[in-house]
Amino acid sequence: MSDFAWCIPLFPLLASLLLTMGARRYSDGVASLIASCAVFISAAISIGVLMETLNTVVPTVHHWRWLSFGDQSITVGAEVNQLNALMLVIVSLVSFLVHRYARGYMAGDRRMATFYAYLSLFTFSMLGLVISPNLLQLYVFWELVGVCSFLLIGFWFYKPEAKRAARKAFILTRIGDVGLFIAVILTFWQVGSFEWEAIFAAISANKIPPEMITLIALLIFVGAVGKSGQFPLHSWLPDAMEGPTPVSALIHAATMVAAGAYLVARAFPIFAASDVALGTVAYVGAFTAIFAATIGLVQNDIKRILAWSTVSQLGYMMLALGSSGYVAGIFHLTTHASFKALLFLAAGAIITMLHHEQDIRRMGGLWKSQRRIGWLFLIGCLAITGIPPFSGFFSKEEILTAAWLSGRVDLFLVGVVTAFLTALYIFRLFFLVFMGEERGKIAPSQIPRVMIWPMVLLTIPAIGAGFLAWIPAHGFSDWLTKGTGILAAPQGEAPGWIPLLTLLLSLAGVGVAWLRYGRGAVTIPSQSQSVTGIHHLLSRAYFVDDLYRWGIGKPYRWLSILLSWVDQQIISGIVSGVGALFQAGGRIGSRMQNGQAQTYALVSLLGLVIVIVGLTAGRWFG
Repeated sequence: MSDFAWCIPLFPLLASLLLTMGARRYSDGVASLIASCAVFISAAISIGVLMETLNTVVPTVHHWRWLSFGDQSITVGAEVNQLNALMLVIVSLVSFLVHRYARGYMAGDRRMATFYAYLSLFTFSMLGLVISPNLLQLYVFWELVGVCSFLLIGFWFYKPEAKRAARKAFILTRIGDVGLFIAVILTFWQVGSFEWEAIFAAISANKIPPEMITLIALLIFVGAVGKSGQFPLHSWLPDAMEGPTPVSALIHAATMVAAGAYLVARAFPIFAASDVALGTVAYVGAFTAIFAATIGLVQNDIKRILAWSTVSQLGYMMLALGSSGYVAGIFHLTTHASFKALLFLAAGAIITMLHHEQDIRRMGGLWKSQRRIGWLFLIGCLAITGIPPFSGFFSKEEILTAAWLSGRVDLFLVGVVTAFLTALYIFRLFFLVFMGEERGKIAPSQIPRVMIWPMVLLTIPAIGAGFLAWIPAHGFSDWLTKGTGILAAPQGEAPGWIPLLTLLLSLAGVGVAWLRYGRGAVTIPSQSQSVTGIHHLLSRAYFVDDLYRWGIGKPYRWLSILLSWVDQQIISGIVSGVGALFQAGGRIGSRMQNGQAQTYALVSLLGLVIVIVGLTAGRWFG
């Protein structure tokens, strides 16, 4: 089956081309069917590829020559190993479920075929990125993922907020992409090849200076920071919620934001060769995790809460990878894909029921009338909180264990506090939406069945994916690292109290959320100056966007105005002045050429007199 892995991205691409060429001819149902069937075929092949890798750990690589210059040749192709076989399944399955869900959510939209064309192109781009056997091909698909995100976030282009969010996502991710592009150039300069195998072999043979390895790793991480919404390039990700909810589920669960974590994992031997690079990844991830978690405590838009949750969980993944917890980072990426997709799709169902109401302060009491959606949402909340036996418990335990064994107690404490905050903000969301009395004036409506069963299927990995680490004992860890030369986690024996601590803090977060928002027994004095100030600080996301606006946006605009004035008044004035000078000379010359013989004779005589006077004066004074 691995021999056919190269065709996995082609089916969504074909669907995108068909829908683009015949967007006006296809009905909504036909467009949905074409896109969904294409992604389903990709998912089926991906599952077959994954099953095959369970029996063999020898990577399957296909190369085709693309460009040649001198003795060098650049190839394209497809590679299948344990990591990207797992990612192929995650991306294709979540994408398929989102495609089916979108049939109900986007019903009635006049551009349904175009939406599915963009969605299929997005899936093609991510699948192509995953199977890329070299850094250059990965970069090409990396950029294509960014273009697709721009199209999908700004799909409702008639909304000013959507247009601004699409531009913001495009610009901020481009900043990170510049770093990745420089890393690609430096790698080829040092190694003479873009192939992952050649790069890792050069590092193992000490053919690259240590300081250059560090620089390349940090530049690769800059690209990951942009795509995965790490501080300080994180602010595009919550604004991306202006796109349709199926887009939010796909971007935030298994595609675009996962690309950054996947890139760090794919290039992990480069990072492992530099303690500075690993430390940078760990500390940036830890800061992002707790930074975003605190902001999520005060948000009132249901999708924005989940968006800040995504930023925080991506920080968790980077914390794990930076702590040498290779398996822990990938494990959390896997579990996060299921429970975050479930949460976003459930949020979309709530928004549809309430006629596109997204403010949780106007919800409440939905458990009485919408218990089916309530159970689905609750499963997602329990999974992300880390309550056993749900999947998030196992992956978070692995992350905290990796941080502890790495010897960075400060990172461990940040991870522990973030676990408490995660439980607090996610159950604040749950209790405000489903418990208490109805605070909104809109009666909930029924949602299509096609939106229900994708969520039901996502509950299976949200509950059971965590047991990958135990069936058989350490099976997932051994399988993922076998033949790669990568250590699964820092060496040492994990303390037995870490799982208990994680569970207690998660339960504490749920309890505080219940007391404050579920039962209302605890009240915070909202008139307190300190509480008001902190709330304002968090609600404005620590004023990062304002800092960008006043520190970069406004000065850049003022500089543009200044340069425009210089161009119009000075540069154009000089050009216009030179032109006017020659025009004046031309007018004088044209007046002299008036066709009168007397004038020509007079001019000739005056010229002769000037010549004679000049010669005579030269003899007298010479």
